[in-house]
Amino acid sequence: MIPGSVTLRQLRYFDALAHHAHFGRAAAACAVSQPALSMQIKELEEALGAALVERGSRSVRLTAFGQEASLRVRDILHSIDRLGELAQLSQNRISGRLRIGMIPTIAPYLLPAVIGVIMREHPHVEIEVREALTSKLIEELAEGRLDIAIAALPVFEPSLAELALFTENFLLVRPAEDAGKPVPSREMLREMRLLLLEEGHCFRNQALSFCNMPSASPRKALEANSFSTLVQMVRVGMGVTLVPEMAVEMETGSGSVSVVRFKDPQPSRTVGMIWRKTTPLDAQFRQLATLLAQPLDRRRA
Repeated sequence: MIPGSVTLRQLRYFDALAHHAHFGRAAAACAVSQPALSMQIKELEEALGAALVERGSRSVRLTAFGQEASLRVRDILHSIDRLGELAQLSQNRISGRLRIGMIPTIAPYLLPAVIGVIMREHPHVEIEVREALTSKLIEELAEGRLDIAIAALPVFEPSLAELALFTENFLLVRPAEDAGKPVPSREMLREMRLLLLEEGHCFRNQALSFCNMPSASPRKALEANSFSTLVQMVRVGMGVTLVPEMAVEMETGSGSVSVVRFKDPQPSRTVGMIWRKTTPLDAQFRQLATLLAQPLDRRRA
C-alpha cells in the first residue's frame, strides 16, 4: 500500500526525473524550480523509507529500488490519467489537462492559432505544450506523456490515429539577386547548394525526396536546426533552401531574399493531428481536429 503521505505531485516529479535522468531537465518539464523538485523527491524518499536515486554532479541514476518504483509509478500515473479521460468522456468534452506535442517546423508558426481554438472551444482546459521531433512525440504519446501531437503525416505508427488538418506547399528561398532568374526544376536544384535542416527533422527528408536525393553530399549541403538559420544562410549567399508556406512570412518578412513557388507538381506536406487509438477520448479528439482544420488552413493560406 502507498503511504498516505505520498502525493500525486511527488509521483509526477519522480516520473519526470526517472525519464530525464537530470534534476534540471525534470524541473523544466514540470515547470517548477530545481530546488522545489529536489525537495519533493527527498520527501518522497522519506515517505517510502528508501532511496530512489543516486545523486551525482552531472546526472541522476536510479537505485535498484528506484528502477522498480519508476515502473510502478508510471502505471499509477497512467491509471490516474485514464480515470481523468473517462471523467471527461462522461461529460462529452475535453477538460482538465491537455498535453500537446508539436514538431519544431510547425510549433513557432501554428502554436498561437492552435491554442486560440482550443481555449475558445474548451475554456476550462489546462494546456501543456511540448516541442520535439516526430520520433520523440510518437514515443511520448505511446508512453502516455502526451495526449495529442501535431506533426507531418503519415507517421506510420499502427498504435496512433491520425487526421489531416491541411496540406501546404514548400517554397524556394534564394538570394535576392536571383529574383529575376527562372525557377529551377528539381533536377537543377540537385546541382545547387541546398541548405537543409539537420538529421531527424522530417522536413529534411521531404526536401530531399522532392529533389530525388537519397542523401545530401557534404560538398553541396549545409545544415541548420531551424528555418530562421537557413534563411540567414541564404541571405549571405551560402545557398538556397526550401521553406513551408506557414513559415515564409515570419522568416522572410524583412526581405533581402527571393521567395518563389515551384512549377507543378509542387513539393508539399500534409499536417495533421495524432493521438493514441486506445484513448477513450478518441471521438473528442476527432472533433477537436475538425475544429482545428479550418482556421489553420485559412492561417496557412
